[in-house]
Amino acid sequence: MVDESGADVAPATTALRVPPTPNTVKVTVVGCSGSYPGPDSPASCYLVQATDSLRTWSLVLDMGNGALGALQRYVDPLQVDAVFISHLHADHCVDMTSYYVLRKYHPTGTQPKIPVWGPKGTAKRLAKAYDLPRKPGMREEFSFRVYRDPIEIGPFRVEPYEVDHPVPAYGLRVSAFGKVLAYSGDTGPTGTLMDIAADADLFLCEASFRSCDDNPPNLHLTGTEAGDVATKAGAKRLVVTHVPPWHDAATMLAEAEAAYDGPTELAVQGTVYEL
Repeated sequence: MVDESGADVAPATTALRVPPTPNTVKVTVVGCSGSYPGPDSPASCYLVQATDSLRTWSLVLDMGNGALGALQRYVDPLQVDAVFISHLHADHCVDMTSYYVLRKYHPTGTQPKIPVWGPKGTAKRLAKAYDLPRKPGMREEFSFRVYRDPIEIGPFRVEPYEVDHPVPAYGLRVSAFGKVLAYSGDTGPTGTLMDIAADADLFLCEASFRSCDDNPPNLHLTGTEAGDVATKAGAKRLVVTHVPPWHDAATMLAEAEAAYDGPTELAVQGTVYEL
């Protein structure tokens, strides 16, 4: 075809999609708002993808309020291989109720079960959230599994670590092709973070509190504490996340930067990191 000047122009339909590069790991911030959705982001949700010689594998870490809507910008939800729920507060798990509806009532038919890892009681908690009977609850759509040993799925190895929060909660160390993503989940200060973040290529760490405030114990980290862990653990890059909308996130970033001299930034919905 030609344009108005007579020059040859390739039809738009002939544009080629560049295939993913094999042996790569990509992390997409789907939602990063702390405690509840904010005006610029859903609550916690992170898409982690690794491409091997056969295909791209997709894991979802947490599914907080509003996350499923945003997730669809980055991956077909029917192509997700597994979900990992760090803990059972609503801002980390409640959109699993919508994901249940999508998989159960999709026009192409009920979808095959996918594994969902989480703390003990995850299946019961999600059934109650959608007002389902405890049995079967969502067990016909998801295969619920409790965190114990490291998990192998596709090229991924996922290591769960119990952290310090008012409910059973886990941080996750996700590795593939020699690259490591460390995810704090929600936690107060704990030495376990050193194991999660040790030499990580990307440390996704919550910072919900300001150091200047009188903060409750055993709940969340400050920006200073996030930066301190990143420094001591030897993490290569720090991304500060889970900042509640009632705070100015720049405060947490400034605290983290003062405690850690490596690359540091705030999590922003839609940002993609290639490890």
